Amino acid sequence: MPRSVPHTLSAPEWAMLLALSVLWGGSFFFTGIALQALPPFTLVVLRVGVAALVLNLALPLTGSRLPRTRAVWTAFAGMGLLNNVLPFCLIVWGQTHIASGLAAILNATTPLFAVAVAHLSTSDERMTGNRLAGVLVGLGGVAVMIGPALLTALGTNVLAQIAVLAAALSYAVAGVFGRRFKQMGVPPVATAAGQVTASTLLLLPIALVVDRPWTLAMPGLPVWGAVLGIATLSTALAYVLYFRILATAGATNLLLVTFLIPVSAILLGTLVLGERLDFRHYLGMALIGCGLAAIDGRLLRRDRLSRFGRPQPSKPSDPPGVDLGRDI
Repeated sequence: MPRSVPHTLSAPEWAMLLALSVLWGGSFFFTGIALQALPPFTLVVLRVGVAALVLNLALPLTGSRLPRTRAVWTAFAGMGLLNNVLPFCLIVWGQTHIASGLAAILNATTPLFAVAVAHLSTSDERMTGNRLAGVLVGLGGVAVMIGPALLTALGTNVLAQIAVLAAALSYAVAGVFGRRFKQMGVPPVATAAGQVTASTLLLLPIALVVDRPWTLAMPGLPVWGAVLGIATLSTALAYVLYFRILATAGATNLLLVTFLIPVSAILLGTLVLGERLDFRHYLGMALIGCGLAAIDGRLLRRDRLSRFGRPQPSKPSDPPGVDLGRDI
């Protein structure tokens, strides 16, 4: 079979990836406000539930509608389980035992898991040396930026750390699993609506049993504003971008957003809350940038061409590889 060619992100895809990182980076701000009055699972259900309402109302405006076939809804349920229910529950439990900074570093292993899962289960997102090296450098950048001192806690609360790592693995599997919606002919906005609708139905019983939300005091306007922000911006709009990038760029490129989320969160904290940037923040961002450049590959190819000349054009009989295998 012809050798596959890794997809290189185009300028619009990089722009969407950066926008997605800002939307998800901003979720920390909204979550911090909402958790002052709402328990975690109630907030998660409100997040996906309001997002589902917004996206389902928006579907007619986009000319799309939710499919009604059992196969598609089974896939929506699988995507909701892998991309929302399992990781949300694991991270919520894990963060009750470990620092949020350490959780962020562990969560940043998502692209590393994605490279491995995609390599094992697809034929057009194969692991390359540049991609693996770039992911490792980017992961190191996240660790430096958040603070290496947190790594001293790696020997304690091991189960909580395993839970967050399992959440990262679940996100990676979800990225590869979600490729099937393009093959099913489901547009990104409908896929986003289907996923958060299924997630709402799966998470609602958990919130009712664990949080008993009917016993809570009525939240104030700032909390409801934060819920609307995290639901409409960090969930509804974010998942439309998520599935649009996934459809064109693939899972391993999409999940690079995990490296950019801490950068966006720290920069938003600086711009909005006046937080100070330290040297480690600049160093970590530089490492993340180097990692992304290695994964993108264009700078390395340009340097190789300048030193060794332009390679001979490939024969017409050697087209880029086509994914003939079935995704997981």
